[in-house]
Amino acid sequence: MELYYVAVVNQSRADTCTEILGTCENCDQKCLDKYGPSVRTQCDGVAGQPLLCTCIFHCGPPLPPKVCTGGAGLCSGNCSDKCCDGNCAAKYNAGHGSCLMLGNFNLCQCEYTC
Repeated sequence: MELYYVAVVNQSRADTCTEILGTCENCDQKCLDKYGPSVRTQCDGVAGQPLLCTCIFHCGPPLPPKVCTGGAGLCSGNCSDKCCDGNCAAKYNAGHGSCLMLGNFNLCQCEYTC
């Protein structure tokens, strides 16, 4: 019988996940290095086969993407919100923008996923 080692994350409950990290040699340290101090470990397997190291760790829904801001020059009579939005889309990945008055300056303010 052949035994394959795989790393699969199983999210059986919304807040607990498991991952198999090969054999049980240094299991505690492997899981600690990958998932931090709140991880639990478990070694189990099929009779006659090497025991497998399972990390049990907290997981949840993915974090929302981080939003960054940047600029794309000045807005003017020739370049208003629609133009600014297009400039932001061209300059930044998934960028959007609008004009923002700051003192005497009409800035093209962009937001994008970073």
